Amino acid sequence: MRTWKDYKEHIKSVDPEISKDLEEVEGISKIVSAMVEQRTAMGLSQRELAAMCGIPQSSVARIESCRTTPNLGTLLNIFQHLGLQLTVTPASPPF
Repeated sequence: MRTWKDYKEHIKSVDPEISKDLEEVEGISKIVSAMVEQRTAMGLSQRELAAMCGIPQSSVARIESCRTTPNLGTLLNIFQHLGLQLTVTPASPPF
């Protein structure tokens, strides 16, 4: 296997449970990456974003480092202050 993508596809084909876990982690990573990119583009520090949202700076740091997954209310609060919108789309069939 040459790339991370090749490895992921191999693992997904070998173990369906790991496949679900990888998809979940990748989904969370996309959300967190969008949050960090927007905060950075707006020129905000973690402390400034936290103050805007009324949450501790340490919570922003834990979310951005993927050490914790925020609850939906916290995520929507952060996204609102960053001018981001969370969109839900149907998942592809599991078969």
